[in-house]
Amino acid sequence: MAEKSEQTDAPSPYKDLTLPVMFPELHREDEGGATTFSSSTCNPNLWNMLHAAETRWSEQSQPSNGNGAEVSVGAGETVIEALNMERQIQFADQKQEFNKRLTKTGRRSLSRSLSHSSTDSYSSAASYTDSSEDEMSPRDRQQRSSKGHQDFCIKNIKQADFGRREIEIAEQEMPALMALRNRSGGEKPLVGAKVVGCTHITAQTAVLIETLSALGAQCRWAACNIYSTQNAVAAALAEGGFSVFAWKGESEDDFWWCIDRCVSLETWQPNMILDDGGDLTHWIFKKYPNMFKMIKGIVEESVTGVHRLYQLSKAGRLCVPAMNVNDSITKQKFDNLYCCRESILDGLKRSTDVMFGGKQVVVCGYGEVGKGCSAALKAMGSVVYVTEVDPICALQACMDGFRLVKLNEVIRQVDLVITCTGNKNVVAREYLDRMKNGCIVCNMGHSNTEIDVVSLRTPELTWEKVRSQVDHVIWPDGKRIILLAEGRLLNLSCSTVPTFVLSITATTQALALIELYNAPEGRYKQDVYLLPKKMDEFVASLHLPTFDAHLTELTDEQGKYLGLSKTGPFKPNYYRY
Repeated sequence: MAEKSEQTDAPSPYKDLTLPVMFPELHREDEGGATTFSSSTCNPNLWNMLHAAETRWSEQSQPSNGNGAEVSVGAGETVIEALNMERQIQFADQKQEFNKRLTKTGRRSLSRSLSHSSTDSYSSAASYTDSSEDEMSPRDRQQRSSKGHQDFCIKNIKQADFGRREIEIAEQEMPALMALRNRSGGEKPLVGAKVVGCTHITAQTAVLIETLSALGAQCRWAACNIYSTQNAVAAALAEGGFSVFAWKGESEDDFWWCIDRCVSLETWQPNMILDDGGDLTHWIFKKYPNMFKMIKGIVEESVTGVHRLYQLSKAGRLCVPAMNVNDSITKQKFDNLYCCRESILDGLKRSTDVMFGGKQVVVCGYGEVGKGCSAALKAMGSVVYVTEVDPICALQACMDGFRLVKLNEVIRQVDLVITCTGNKNVVAREYLDRMKNGCIVCNMGHSNTEIDVVSLRTPELTWEKVRSQVDHVIWPDGKRIILLAEGRLLNLSCSTVPTFVLSITATTQALALIELYNAPEGRYKQDVYLLPKKMDEFVASLHLPTFDAHLTELTDEQGKYLGLSKTGPFKPNYYRY
């Protein structure tokens, strides 16, 4: 005979809810353990919904769960809806109260600090600075380091501690430069060198500057890009006694003013130039041509700058030897290719949050930078087109699986346009007019001449700032494109670049400076030179221990068979890696 089940009261639908935790003021248990709610502390709408749910629970017959107990479906859902509604009401009330308390100054300062936190390299805590200091141009503010040093112009010397931590992190990923410091010991091959530099001022550059100083050089530095300076790093350099003139977000006038401050000091005349883009060299040629009587050489690391040097040489106007670092193997194959292969994705993600899968992309130029960008985007699932003027590079693009096109053939359909040619007006106004709504336009070349940004500054087009280095350019019909960094170098303006790769480039620059400065009279004429192959191999060998890599050594017999020294160089100068 089946046992008679005992009749029990249905369990309260609120027993397993987190209501007591979220709203303790609404919860009370009576002597019997039943859960009840107080209308005195509850929002009227919430109270009515809870009361209706409780009534429905007691009246409705619920399906059995197989164990004789009844289960609530509708009432529990109603309670959850009520709780969500109450949360929204409380959040709205709190937001309104917060806005009342927030002053105009505080709101402006908070907004600035939040926008800075996504782009500055230092901790977000450091971005909460005095708003009056942020609004004042560094040129109008006299600053002093803790040791009394004043020969600098940066954003805020108070950020020096954060910049020092960034530099210490970079040192861990720059083994060759650190080895160069340690190996030189007491030799100091740059004693007497006065190096004036114009490069990106980042944590990696700071390691280079401090290495040059450890090797005996005196240094003065400006930035080669108005958006790439890491303010905290510039502060750390200034605190360390270096004369640095740079800050993120300079105007064009600020840019040239900073370069001039580096070279116009009457008591300090440079005898070596380290340039990135040729702007420093150009400024000295234009304003201080007599200074070249004291200068021993120029080291240049960019396509744009090297092109300018070759033009000067061809015209017979280059009056000192110059070292073309850009075309050294360790710069071209590693910085240009591997660095851009990683940093293109980082820059685009940080600035636009775009998803790459399925996007149609056109990469203008298939040199080392273009190869890196194309490979990265293809690996992420993008459909990549390539434009190229050189038939050899064009054939390489085809063999790598990319479709070679003219820009006008795909400009209406692509979602992303990337320039990396080193040329001018690659993306002219006619192409910008034909782009689809929402197309992203950016540049991975050094110079800001590749995209015709000047043509976009007209009355009929509206510029709308979205976030740091991201602008909407809006046409009269409502179409808009997304322009990154105003057409300047994307990766260093909108993100950062891999430190290890920059170690390779920075070491090459340091060795080029040492070579030119110590070269005997007559070794180098007034022309442009490549770094000797032996130095390229030395830079590469300094980085191999990081990977626990072990080089194979030639035997005497093998070296004799190939006609090579066992210690290199292992390839002739005409060899293409």
